[in-house]
Amino acid sequence: MAQYFEVHPDNPQQRFLKQAAQIINAGGIGAIPTDSSYAFVCRLDDKTAAESLRRIRGIDDKHHLTLLCRDLSELASYARVDNSQYRLLKLATPGPFTFILEATKEVPRRLSHPSRRTIGLRVPEHRVSQELLALVGQPLLATTLIAPGETEPMNDAREISDRFDRLLQVIVDAGACPLEPTTVIDLTGETAQIIRLGRGDPVTLGLATD
Repeated sequence: MAQYFEVHPDNPQQRFLKQAAQIINAGGIGAIPTDSSYAFVCRLDDKTAAESLRRIRGIDDKHHLTLLCRDLSELASYARVDNSQYRLLKLATPGPFTFILEATKEVPRRLSHPSRRTIGLRVPEHRVSQELLALVGQPLLATTLIAPGETEPMNDAREISDRFDRLLQVIVDAGACPLEPTTVIDLTGETAQIIRLGRGDPVTLGLATD
């Protein structure tokens, strides 16, 4: 049964976030709010938790998982970027963008795309997820909280609890999140390629949408 913490979205109670971070650090799978939707999260370096996360979400190893980072200072350990890519990342973060980047050797092979050695990375602009990341002390492995067989993310923490209570260890309820997914941009080629249009506007990054 998941521990359930109801927190204020703009001024979250630290004692609840500390308890949630402890559960995640101990190997728990969590449901947390972000600036695009709720997400399933777990520790980056916990193989068992990562396998459980994929199983709960109903995805295989070809599905990109995303690293939720607190800021770009954590980037160099996990992805290779050149100066122009970094300038684009700086423009877009924090915010509702996910970037596909070339993974470094620091990223376990089981977490990157099996054939491409790429990984998704994002820096959320949500007070609760930002403070949780700070308390956990490292990026979290994440995937959009979509129930198996569904196409739309879940947005009500009580409904998430009803459906996943026995599969998760912690749920952080900060109210409704935007239901629009992140915009996904692939930076592994010669030019940036928009893979999915979502909440983030590529035009603000100087990228055409057609």
